[in-house]
Amino acid sequence: MKKLAIAFSLMLSIGCRDHMNVVKTGFEGKPLPAFSVLLMDSLAKLNTSDIPSGRPIVVFYFNPYCPYCRAQTQEMLGNMQSLSNIRFVMLSNFPFASIKGFSKEYKLDIYPNITVVDDYDAFFGSYYKASGVPYTAIYNKEKNLKKVIVGPFKADDLKNISME
Repeated sequence: MKKLAIAFSLMLSIGCRDHMNVVKTGFEGKPLPAFSVLLMDSLAKLNTSDIPSGRPIVVFYFNPYCPYCRAQTQEMLGNMQSLSNIRFVMLSNFPFASIKGFSKEYKLDIYPNITVVDDYDAFFGSYYKASGVPYTAIYNKEKNLKKVIVGPFKADDLKNISME
């Protein structure tokens, strides 16, 4: 029995390492919903309807303390040159100070295509019934949902999906 448990754990870890978990939401092809978020200056709000179209948009829903979210952030930042045509909205509904600390730690404000926001009404996770983090919604340049990924992905996969 112990050997079976070890074998099963090994299969899961091998299977999850390079597998991108695309989930069906029922919102594919539908536009990015309009909701308000708080910018990191703690004063200004942004409504997602004001995000311009014309470039793919990636909404990255994260937990500032999640090791998988941190690893995914590093993966994206390490490939930002090839992802520079994508507009990233990194959002969380954790306490504002935690989100701001995450943003400072990764120096996200130096990237012109990244906006970090506080989803203070917890709209995004509720709307999409997010089953975990990282939860990444990829929209085309017309702001229509293409795919949702739960868990890790490679930057090249993100680039390919956003350009489809």
